Amino acid sequence: MTELKPRPAPRTIDETLDLLTGADYVADRSLATVLFLSLRMQRPLFLEGEAGVGKTEIAKVLAQALSRRLIRLQCYEGLDVSSAVYEWNYAAQMIEIRMEEAAGSVDRSDMERNVFSEKYLIRRPVLDALTGKAGAAPVFLIDELDRTDEAFEAFLLEILSDFQVTVPELGTIKAEEPPIVIITTNRTREIHDALKRRCLYHWVDYPNAERELEIVRRKVPQANSRLSAEVVSFIQKLRQVELFKAPGVAETIDWAGALTELDKVALDPETVSDTIGVLLKYQDDIARIGAGEGRRILDEVKAELAAAE
Repeated sequence: MTELKPRPAPRTIDETLDLLTGADYVADRSLATVLFLSLRMQRPLFLEGEAGVGKTEIAKVLAQALSRRLIRLQCYEGLDVSSAVYEWNYAAQMIEIRMEEAAGSVDRSDMERNVFSEKYLIRRPVLDALTGKAGAAPVFLIDELDRTDEAFEAFLLEILSDFQVTVPELGTIKAEEPPIVIITTNRTREIHDALKRRCLYHWVDYPNAERELEIVRRKVPQANSRLSAEVVSFIQKLRQVELFKAPGVAETIDWAGALTELDKVALDPETVSDTIGVLLKYQDDIARIGAGEGRRILDEVKAELAAAE
């Protein structure tokens, strides 16, 4: 299989917008602008917003559109250096030591240099992201940074400032070309200002009805046009209800796809009730919509779309 040749970064905001649209990511101009500046200035892009609004997808689309490797660091509580940056292949090192001892090699300095060499280094996402060549730097996605603790967040400061990491046994490893860094957070906790200062910032909000309908048309092209319009209108109104977790764009796409699998061409109360678990993932939210709120919203949707025809 022929490896794709990495494409250069877009030269204008319009090219950035076209690049996203060409990969079926429907973005507004403000997002295209900050993404263009991030690429141009080689600065990390810090994306904040509710879960399911498409933050992670931006990194995936960028890697696809620029034909770059996507390296993803999925953050979680307790993430440490050995899981995120590097670790040594201890089993292979022990075998090497035993072999050298069996061969009569007793020079400890030579043995140490040998076992602590690149040959036995296991590169985790952070170190892997710093190995890109000029013109082919990977897209480095640091996903859901708010799930980690402040200690790991502080460790990232050297990475984001100088695009380098220090391995005590080998020294400092610096990127030949900085990776394209995308950081996402769902804002379950505040990220320290020291890290934010190293990034460009953008709040990814829920799309308006027009943009969300375009997303559904691109992601679920087989969906009936009337159904797509009703789905988007219903979810737009549903987000105005006080819920524990409002549905994101991912749920919109899933719902449109599920209804299409059921051969539905329009919404009805029974269908909404039967499939509400695609949209809402908390029982209290489902109970509220099932208690009459869903029917009220559906009636409004039907009336508004009928008036617009």
